[in-house]
This record gives sequence, structure tokens and C-alpha cells, in this order.
Amino acid sequence: MSRSNPHAHSSTAEVSRRGLLKTAGGLTAALCVGASAAVTGGTADAAPATFTHPGLLHAYGELNRAKVRVAAGDDPWLSGWNRLTANSHSAGTWTPNPKATIIRGGTGENYGILYNDIHAAYQNALRWKIAGTTANGDTAVKILNAWSSTLTTVTGNADRFLAAGIYGYQFANAAELMRGYSGFDLDRFKTMMLDVLYPLNNQFLTGHNDACITNYWANWDLCNMNSILAIGILCDDGAKYDQAVDYFKNGAGNGSLTHAIPFVYESEGLAQYQESGRDQGHTIMGIGQLGAFCEMAWSQGDDLYGYDNNRFMKAAQYVAKYNLGQDVPYTTYTWGTGQNCAQQSQTVISSASRGQLRPVWDILHYHYARRRGLSVPYITAMAESVRPEGGGGDYGPNSGGFDQLGFGTLMYAK
Repeated sequence: MSRSNPHAHSSTAEVSRRGLLKTAGGLTAALCVGASAAVTGGTADAAPATFTHPGLLHAYGELNRAKVRVAAGDDPWLSGWNRLTANSHSAGTWTPNPKATIIRGGTGENYGILYNDIHAAYQNALRWKIAGTTANGDTAVKILNAWSSTLTTVTGNADRFLAAGIYGYQFANAAELMRGYSGFDLDRFKTMMLDVLYPLNNQFLTGHNDACITNYWANWDLCNMNSILAIGILCDDGAKYDQAVDYFKNGAGNGSLTHAIPFVYESEGLAQYQESGRDQGHTIMGIGQLGAFCEMAWSQGDDLYGYDNNRFMKAAQYVAKYNLGQDVPYTTYTWGTGQNCAQQSQTVISSASRGQLRPVWDILHYHYARRRGLSVPYITAMAESVRPEGGGGDYGPNSGGFDQLGFGTLMYAK
């Protein structure tokens, strides 16, 4: 399949390409995807023998389709593009403000500086990839290089682990888009990811800040899983990729799939998300984190979207249905807290921040409804309520507005 063919990534081609990576007996299959891209190989339970680049949230096919469709003036890509270019973080005049120490939680918090710069790097990188504007490419690289030459520490209270997770995977995505760009010091950037961010990601998943394994909500695990997966792909590090995927399938904490989605209502095609009794803002954030994880793995030939009989799809349907104002079943959720695992329970679903809009739905609608041809009416309706999706800076000035990279309409529409 030639990478130069703009139609090569039809939904059929997407599924069959990944199907080739799952040959019987776990044998490695390789598929030549053009001289400009790596050869992808892999087995069902291990990192690909060679990583595909670009291969995080946006693989070649998605980027090429957006480029072709925007150039042709087609909607909904054009409306998504207009949201991107209207966002102030997308300006080619953005000036980075790197710091040696980033603090999230406690005294001296300054982490807003980091997430604003990351979203500027990512959005400028998208503009470069889609429209070829050198000013945006140069700006993205300027931001990435500034931080990789400056950042040495991420600290604060327990929230430092949230910072390392969320900003780790987002930073890696911006860098992956700029791989090979003239003047980008990718090696130095990788060193920053491996030395500053990965240790915190790993420390959290293996030790959970010395708390009870269930003390932290699912999104704490999920963002750190995302960062490890993204760093593994960015750095061609199969061990880290495998660490993240294994945790998704088998981890002891709340980010692994069966803990993040503890109850399945099979007859209704729904499944309860772990934070549903907490509030809907964090619940929707968690769905976004899971979607990002599944998409990055999909770019490398692993179908986690469909893992465990589409368990994630059922949870996304559940969250979407409730946030559309409809009723869903709820099973009492009990977990251990603190260091001694003192039991707490939630007996009802939380209506707090119900109906909140976050740019997490189009990636799911286009995967399940278009790539896979499945009926996901609640996901689709939520996607339609947010479309065209914006990104950082479009959903409020605080950290919650920067939890997702966004722009799913532009990048995933089919």
C-alpha cells in the first residue's frame, strides 16, 4: 500500500493493515508502507518490531487526509481547520517561556506556562503538517527546543504526577509531528522525556505515591499510561510501549481497562466508568484519556479500542448517554482510600458538571462508526454537540481546558 495514495487509508484499509499485524500464532507480519515511512511489524502482545512514524495520535493517513480535504475546502475538515487557525495558540508568532522547574500542586505553581506552550507547539505543528506554513513549523520547533534545553524538574504535591502524565503525552505528540524538521533537536527532546517525565510516570504506576492502589481516580493512571506509551513510540523504545499496553490490559490500578470500567451492562451495550459517581467533568476527561491511548496504539497496529469485547466503546456510550440527559444504570462503586485502604462507596451516579463539552468525542465517533462501521448513537450525538472541535484555549483558561489536545473533527473526519 503506497503512502503516497491519499485514499490508501480508507476504513477498510485501516482495519486490514492492522489485521495483517495479528497473524495466527503471533507471527510477525510486515507491511511495506512506502520509502518515507518505517516498516511496521508486530505481534498481538508486543511492541511492533519497528515503530511507524508519525505514529502517535496522527499517523500518515490522517494527516494526509486532513491536508487534502482542507486544501479542497471540504467540510467538516475546513470548519475544524478554521477553529485551529482562530486559536491564539496556533499563531506562528508564539514565543516560548521555558522554565527549569515546573510546579503543579502546592506552593509556587507555574504549570500553566507549560501547558500553554505545549498546546502552542502542537497547534503550530498541525498547521505546518496540514498547510506547510514554514512560520508555524519554525515556531513549533522553537518551543520544543526551548523546553528541551531548559526543563530539568517537574515537582509539587501529588499533582506533579498529573503534570508528568498529561503534559508528557501531549509534549510527545507535538514532537512526533516535527520529527525530521530542520533544526529540531529530537535527541535532546527525547532525553528530556526519558530523564524528566518518564521517571514520574513510572513511579506513579508502580508505587501510586505510596497510597492504596485504588486511592487515585482512573485518570491519574490513564495520563501516566498515555505518557509512557507516547514516550515509547517517540523514542522507539519497545519496553516502554509494552509496559503501557500491559498495564492497560493487566494493571493493578484504576487505569487498567477492567478497573477503569468495572461494570458492564451487556444487554444494554453500556459499561460504567470508574469516576461516574465522582463528577462528569473528570469522567469525560477519562474517556478522552482512554481514547488517546487507544488511538496511539492503533497507529502502531494494536487494536485496544476493541479489546475485551469493545469494553471501552460501551463505557463511552454510557458516559455519552448520561451526558445527553438520559438515564443509565449505576452499580454501587466501592474502593479503598488513603494509605490504609479505608473503604468508601458511591451509590448513585453524579450529576455534577453533567453535559460538559470537551473535545474528546469525534475521535471515538469516527473510529467506531466509520472505521469499524458500528452503531454508537450516543457517542455520535455527543460528537455532533461539540463539532467542530477546538483545542487548548477553547474550553476555558484553566488546566481542565487543556486536558485534551482536541481538533478531532479536523484530524479524524472520514
